[in-house]
Amino acid sequence: MTEPREHVLVVDHLTVTFDVEGEVVRAVDDASFTVGRGEVVAVVGESGSGKSMTAMTAMGIAPEGARASGTIRLAGVDVLTAGEQRLREVRGRRVSMIFQDPSAALNPVFTIGFQLAEAVRRADASLDRSAVRERSLDLLRAVEVPEPERRLGQYPHELSGGQCQRVMIAMALAADPELLIADEPTTALDVTVQAEVLDVLRALRERTGTAILLITHDMGVVADIADRVVVMRRGQVVESGTASAVFAAPDADYTRELLAAVPRMTPHGSEDRLAPATPRPSTVLDVQGLVVEYGGALRRRFRAVDDVSFTVGRGEIVGLVGESGSGKTTIGRAAVGLAPITAGTIAVDGTDVSGASRADRRTMRRRVGVVFQNPLRSLNPRYTVGQTVAEPLRQILRLSAAETGERVERLLADVGLDGGYRERFPHELSGGQRQRVAIARAVALDPALLIADEPTSALDVSVQARVLDVFRELQERLGFACLFVTHDLAVVDTLCDRVVVLHQGRVAEQGTCDAILRAPQDPYTRRLIQAAPVPDPEEQATRRAARLATRAA
Repeated sequence: MTEPREHVLVVDHLTVTFDVEGEVVRAVDDASFTVGRGEVVAVVGESGSGKSMTAMTAMGIAPEGARASGTIRLAGVDVLTAGEQRLREVRGRRVSMIFQDPSAALNPVFTIGFQLAEAVRRADASLDRSAVRERSLDLLRAVEVPEPERRLGQYPHELSGGQCQRVMIAMALAADPELLIADEPTTALDVTVQAEVLDVLRALRERTGTAILLITHDMGVVADIADRVVVMRRGQVVESGTASAVFAAPDADYTRELLAAVPRMTPHGSEDRLAPATPRPSTVLDVQGLVVEYGGALRRRFRAVDDVSFTVGRGEIVGLVGESGSGKTTIGRAAVGLAPITAGTIAVDGTDVSGASRADRRTMRRRVGVVFQNPLRSLNPRYTVGQTVAEPLRQILRLSAAETGERVERLLADVGLDGGYRERFPHELSGGQRQRVAIARAVALDPALLIADEPTSALDVSVQARVLDVFRELQERLGFACLFVTHDLAVVDTLCDRVVVLHQGRVAEQGTCDAILRAPQDPYTRRLIQAAPVPDPEEQATRRAARLATRAA
């Protein structure tokens, strides 16, 4: 087909297949869409929908074994027929890609300046050392990295997640590409940092005319930045159109399901909000005047948590929210004795964590379950689902094989997994299924306290909704106290009874969700709420204008 001049990417009847044990599996099935110059197009869908596979195939970096048919024209080049040398001339020069996890994409042993310089030299080998440095500084300024001269000499671990993502964007822009492919670029970022990164991408598009293909499952991000939306399911494009049309009146049932699954901060008194559980009088987690410091005599001590106090009652879910570095994960670790307690106290089910003997601490830990953010890392890849859930039952309760088997079946049923999952390994499960297994393991010993550290942040919206339903049902039935660590205020509003807002290690404010999320008193809380994306392009535009006006003032 003939490519219109205004299009920088044309995907026409693309099909990508794999041979899996003699069976042909279609990862992408007859997908078609375009990206115009200076346009932001979002490709959305759940894991397995084919959105990332489409992007990788468009860049000519599809996994080994992939067979592609149809047509992909990228900056005038037919990707499926061009040789590797021709694709190298396009990649990084006319088209660049940024990935979900900048900490994995940046080399930890080289400085930011070295890695930026490498990208600049690839774009223009004629530049001398001075010109390369100046171009690197210009790129950091373009993506609004503070103190760019100092950042050149720093390593990735010395930058925040948002700063690392901005560096990745700067590297991708080194050759002034016509198209930027962004694969889940804000998934792991706090809401305020996410809003800043989206502002950077929007400003770049407006200033340079760079088109953006955004791969994401976050409908709030789509509403914030996209001009057009392409919705994929099981490899097929089920709907496409302008962002305003898709959000206002979606045609496909699947699109409506995606939008309905997005957690929202509801108005006061809304009937859609889950009724909060009635807290029981006994306190399970009691944090009083907690101070956590790191460092020793040879370096300056860093105070990660500063005079924090709150409680979690039996049958209650308390949300602990704040940006990265606010101390929320440190508090969760301190509650199970994995972080030093410099001052103050933490009592779990009546046991003082810092003053307990080793035997008492071991007994206390049996009454605490923990669910981590990434179940693929927290689950043993060599254990089946059944072995994973059975391990605490065998090691701690010393149950017989028959009793263990019955308990595992019941626990899996509690989280919505039938007995057929017992023999599967983690890599054979979806992200939501893995997280359900992690929850089943965490509640296996009937904990008094469950600590959930960002358990849904990496999940698709529909999967997240199902996991949250499982979480609430289990909590209401088992009655455990829960400390829910997250940066997603909409999830807090949907799930939690009370919320504690942390800022730079201190409590900014705390109270019921209605009081804090609908009438915040602290400016930091108001900033968090204002930055939280919502699946409504018009409301996002209003919020963005207010945010930028506040920043300019």
